[in-house]
Amino acid sequence: MTWENMMTQKIKRKRPELLMPAGDMQKLKTAIRFGADAVYLGTADFGLRAHAGNFDLEQLRNARKLTREAGVALYLTLNASLRPDEFSALEKLLEELKLLDLDAYIIADPGVLTTIRRVDPQRSIHLSTQSNSCNPQTAEFWRSCGVSRINLARELTLEDISCFSGQTKIELECFVHGAMCVAHSGRCLLSTALLGRGANQGDCAQPCRWNYALIEEKRPEESFAIEEDDRGTYIMNSRDLCLVEQLPQLIAAGIDSFKVEGRMKSLYYVATTARVYRDAIDRLYADPTDIDPQWREELEKVSHRPYDTGFLFGYDDAKIHAADTHYIRTHDFVGFVRRDQNGLWVEGRNRFLLGDEIELIGPEMRQEQFSVDEIQSLSGESLSAGQPNSRLRLQLPDWADDGDLLRLKRAEK
Repeated sequence: MTWENMMTQKIKRKRPELLMPAGDMQKLKTAIRFGADAVYLGTADFGLRAHAGNFDLEQLRNARKLTREAGVALYLTLNASLRPDEFSALEKLLEELKLLDLDAYIIADPGVLTTIRRVDPQRSIHLSTQSNSCNPQTAEFWRSCGVSRINLARELTLEDISCFSGQTKIELECFVHGAMCVAHSGRCLLSTALLGRGANQGDCAQPCRWNYALIEEKRPEESFAIEEDDRGTYIMNSRDLCLVEQLPQLIAAGIDSFKVEGRMKSLYYVATTARVYRDAIDRLYADPTDIDPQWREELEKVSHRPYDTGFLFGYDDAKIHAADTHYIRTHDFVGFVRRDQNGLWVEGRNRFLLGDEIELIGPEMRQEQFSVDEIQSLSGESLSAGQPNSRLRLQLPDWADDGDLLRLKRAEK
């Protein structure tokens, strides 16, 4: 049966997992509150995000307690490519980690896998996209090595993906939203070559996002623009992935977990993507034809490069590297609702003014626009504006609660 026919029927498979990034403790709490089934995070070592708000061991213990209470799975990234002298540190870390009873480690290096099997043999192992799993035969190889789940290479088409569920028993995970990389499944050497900062050790400088020009060998002092637009030339910059409207096809193809990229993205990004994909997964699992235009509208309100479906529908149609890859930002995240013994207050994140129309967003696609008629400090002083890092009181909608977010539409230029 083709996926076109399958998506018209009620899907009998287990409801797919929503796997969200957690760059720090506040983002972890936000991901849980806004609908994540599972979160992935990293420590300072071995996790491919050296500049994210990584967790130390005490924070990781707190994260484990929080996720266990919420019934949310916690996966730890250990997907760096290790050098020979790093394995003793990995073994020491694993000895401490195994006491936390995490749900799985995410790895890419076979040496890391064998070390986990020796030090913490009961732990589930998930394979990162960094391992470029492109076919069911590869998936079965990793399953024979003790891996329980693979994240599929981002370069696969829907037709490619549909081959997996019938030819392997391993769990299948794929990215459905977020940044894409110029390199095959993110295994890039450009940052190392230009700056000595290894992308595969978690220290990518993202030189693919830089502005480039053409230089002729005999005239090194002269550079020539490669005409793209008035902001420069970004020949290796990629669009962002957005597959919210393609979830029915991916469910029908047998995907068990939908992963959102972004451990270094904002709290607002985590909340917005989690609430949208939570709603989409739940509704499309029940009725694969129930596509809601609001999902895409909401995802347009986070800072992003132009969205694309990547390679999902074939290589000829893929436009992941194109001229229109500058960031689009229509809304600002201006406040975060907090609660203490005196009630609700707002932690300011960006500037807003009296009279502004701002919007409160919460879990389960709750949202409401309201006018800022009064701003007060926590001591009761009247203010004319909300500022970053300020502590304020506003007249919020009745349903507002701890952890909700406030956003403001940017003025059109």
